[in-house]
Amino acid sequence: MSTHARLIRLLLASLSCCLVASAQQPTPQTQVGTSKIFLDVVVTPKSGQPVTGLQQQDFTLLDNKAPQTITSFQAVAGRDAPVEIVLVIDAVNADVQIMGEERLQIDKFLRAEGGNLAYPISIVAVTDKGIQKVADFSSDGNALSAALQKSDTGLRDINRSSGYWGASERLQLSLNALGQLTASLAPRPGRKLILWVSPGWPLLSEPDHEIDSRQQQQVFATIMGVSTDLLKDSITLYSVDPEGAGESPMRASDYEPFLKPVSKPSQAQIGNLGLQVIAIQSGGLVITASNDMANSLQKCVADLAPYYEISFEPGPPAGPNEYHHVEIHLAKPGLTARTRQGYYAQP
Repeated sequence: MSTHARLIRLLLASLSCCLVASAQQPTPQTQVGTSKIFLDVVVTPKSGQPVTGLQQQDFTLLDNKAPQTITSFQAVAGRDAPVEIVLVIDAVNADVQIMGEERLQIDKFLRAEGGNLAYPISIVAVTDKGIQKVADFSSDGNALSAALQKSDTGLRDINRSSGYWGASERLQLSLNALGQLTASLAPRPGRKLILWVSPGWPLLSEPDHEIDSRQQQQVFATIMGVSTDLLKDSITLYSVDPEGAGESPMRASDYEPFLKPVSKPSQAQIGNLGLQVIAIQSGGLVITASNDMANSLQKCVADLAPYYEISFEPGPPAGPNEYHHVEIHLAKPGLTARTRQGYYAQP
């Protein structure tokens, strides 16, 4: 067996364990295929802040291009929204030279408006040992900043220059951390945002790194599991690149070929599990090429004031693991609705 094949087997085995652990957690909201599906929808103009004041009749919801009846509608705005935010410091994929500036920018974000945060925020770090808690949920940005200054989020010896072995290990650590974090948030009520500060995870999908059909089945199961967990636990993922304008334009967009939804195992590639890919498909943002990371984090938080919660009853699927594409159309011109791109239905 080649070194590449062994690495893929180890990676996929680890991901399978992660999915089992997540599946054992309580699931208080959507059971995909058996009850309502809830979508968090952000409406924006071509430029500017999210739009408020829309009514249910302004929205048309399509499931696999078929119009669906909106069974509930709520416009959510203001600091009283039932929302919690997790700020993730990625100490697995970041280079040492950017970590110092990254922490300064996070400190700036936390201390804005005198440290009076609009929503409760917790801070965690992704390290060799998994998820390391830096600070629990609090609306006191100054207290969170003080906890961050006291923390030791060590960098890894294995980084982007460590070759394929290092990239495979970093992807495994990153996806396991997402699984742990999702499982920990599952019992918590309300909407959750994960702001993942990272240059991105290794994509591992080059021509000489092809996977066989059995491995594609495993990757597809992981894609489906991650997508379903984020949906049923009302979690939206955001990717914020701390390298800003210094990031290579080619590397900053190398995830884009993997954005197309995966509807069957034969389409699955490991690149479909990239951080930016999961973020966009969950309805979140990917922010790159900005040297003001504090402002980038605030842009993510701005998605919460306002947003719209819409639900519908999914129809019976033709078979297991059937992918459904979701679209939101708006009656008012010049506006765009952003929400999760789809879901995997079960009989």
